[in-house]
Amino acid sequence: MTKEYGVGVIGCGNISEAYFRLIPMFNNLKVVACADLHMAAAQAKAEQFGILAQDVDALLANPDVDVVVNLTIPEAHYPVSKKALEAGKHVYSEKPFVLSIEQGEDLRRIADEKGLRVGSAPDTYLGGAHQFARNLIDSGKLGKIMSGTCHVLGPGMEMWHPNPDFFFQPGGGPILDMGPYYVNNLVNLIGPVKRVVALANKAKEERTITNGPRNGENVPVIVATNIHAVLEFASGAQVALMASWDVWAHRHQNMELYGTDGAIFVPDPNFFGGKVEVAGTDREPKDVEVWDHPMTAKNYEFAWGTQANYRGVGLSDMMASIATGGDYRCSLDRSLHTIDVLTSILKSAEEGKAVDIRTTCTQPAAFGIDEAKALLR
Repeated sequence: MTKEYGVGVIGCGNISEAYFRLIPMFNNLKVVACADLHMAAAQAKAEQFGILAQDVDALLANPDVDVVVNLTIPEAHYPVSKKALEAGKHVYSEKPFVLSIEQGEDLRRIADEKGLRVGSAPDTYLGGAHQFARNLIDSGKLGKIMSGTCHVLGPGMEMWHPNPDFFFQPGGGPILDMGPYYVNNLVNLIGPVKRVVALANKAKEERTITNGPRNGENVPVIVATNIHAVLEFASGAQVALMASWDVWAHRHQNMELYGTDGAIFVPDPNFFGGKVEVAGTDREPKDVEVWDHPMTAKNYEFAWGTQANYRGVGLSDMMASIATGGDYRCSLDRSLHTIDVLTSILKSAEEGKAVDIRTTCTQPAAFGIDEAKALLR
């Protein structure tokens, strides 16, 4: 029988809704409690989902909580995760799970001492569309991937988020906020990064909130909001990444990878599903029917339509690895490598020179149909 682990969620803001709704679909997870600095927020989620509302200390002392899902703001991820590990809980954090290599290594030290696991979102690359792209690349159909482009472009968060301040503070910005989706997927598809070089700037010193109770209030912009980077991979591939919140419109694809025998057009790594296109030596991109992967199905209503959404699969995979003693895909090593890449991009832009990546990791194991089915109820 599959062991079911008790989940405690710390942080009951915007992103928590998806976790509360989706975690129950995994056969080894059960949400038992939630906490927030604002008790009213925790109580509202607790009533909505039939769980226990606690303060943070009480949740960390709760014997029914085996693993903490850390959904606090980026600057709080490290101290909250550290406190959870010290309390003897496994930790799965939203991205970025730390803001420096040193913070990540400190969490590793505590986890190793206590025999605990640390993992981090994003797990969107485990979605059916991205794993199908991985399958096509692994098959050799495209030859060796040698180059590519990635674009994550938009006008910012202040139009829809009621409290967007943290997006423009240290730990925010398009590289640390959206970059994890792209770098995680690139590591999934190509492998680890060796070196980066980048330029950065910002279009505005302040942003004006245009929604909610703070409508009209200005928010200071502390971090770069427009970044151009080139990532050199250990495999020899070179991929250009542009991440910006200073773009009102564009016609760029989210992700394109170019091999010696063809090209693949990968959907938005921010989502689990989407259209995959492939071109061969005929130079004609064609839709490819995505395989019958359980994490391709559209199952979640967003304001803009129904999408595939399986947040928590990385957590489920991590907890399943306890029984086997093996690797898990959203591991500390891979998550820390992503942080190293992203912070090195910002460092390169600041210093005006290429930066070697200090960490490395293995390419995660492919997440096929059978592996995905094994985690679902």
